[in-house]
Amino acid sequence: MSASVHNAAPSVAVLIPCYNEELTVGKVVADVRGVLPEATIYVYDNNSTDNTAKLAQEAGAVVVREPRQGKGNVLRSMFRQIDADCYVLIDGDDTYSVDGMQHMVERVIAHDVDMVVGDRLSSTYLKVNNRRYHNTGNLFVRFLINKLFKNSVPDIMSGYRAFSPLFVKNFPVLSRGFEIETEMTIYALDNNFVIESIPVGYNNRPEGSTSKLNTYSDGMRVVKTVFSLFVNYKPLMFFSVLSLLLLLVGLVGLVPIFAEYFATGLVPRFPTLIACGFVILFALLLFACGLILDVVNTRHKQLVEILMNKP
Repeated sequence: MSASVHNAAPSVAVLIPCYNEELTVGKVVADVRGVLPEATIYVYDNNSTDNTAKLAQEAGAVVVREPRQGKGNVLRSMFRQIDADCYVLIDGDDTYSVDGMQHMVERVIAHDVDMVVGDRLSSTYLKVNNRRYHNTGNLFVRFLINKLFKNSVPDIMSGYRAFSPLFVKNFPVLSRGFEIETEMTIYALDNNFVIESIPVGYNNRPEGSTSKLNTYSDGMRVVKTVFSLFVNYKPLMFFSVLSLLLLLVGLVGLVPIFAEYFATGLVPRFPTLIACGFVILFALLLFACGLILDVVNTRHKQLVEILMNKP
């Protein structure tokens, strides 16, 4: 069943993206209904080939079909189409505990928090997760982003979050797949949104339920997203590091040439001198590019602030 959501204006909207989750979607909808009875629950069916849509509808959710494959595409449609005072995002695989959901909503509505992250890593995730390399990947991405953006968000890639309308309506969804959580976190950090984290319980999928996340391909997409967003959000830092490395290479190459020149008055290695000169010139150009992009990035942030301040 497909439903139009443009006229829906609930105070709380629970967003559940789903792809082949017939074993768990009914329970997730029922659990959410138990803690947030007044919320409108939306299940966006992303081309499921099983009974996900049917079971979600029977459980009382508003079911909407999203034909573009990928979690990022699903969130793009959700954020554009649904109006609410608070948005809660949770997966349909029954891995997240809904016990803290009401508290997450309260933080958004009553305390003006823009993003509440359901923190798995400080709870049970690292103990119960049995997928190889997932713990390492989560910890690596957390370390990298917190270092780059000088913050301490405990769970960068959690799929369980609550949002304010200010964040939802101003967040430009660029990712198509599972890297969307990383993108949301970086955007919130870079644009100074109010972020809080609440530890939430996490359990493995029930027997027979299969994860759609591929450890290697989706992991590489996340790393690629972090790299791409680093270039976009921190261009001066990125190009300064490259510039410094090339500058050091060029100067190291020039040291023996100048030493020989001062000792003998001769420059016998002109090709090396010319090559080092071009390396140093390229380093200076990279630094100039970083400065220009940093000015553009600052101007973009100013425009974002202006747009968010408009009624």
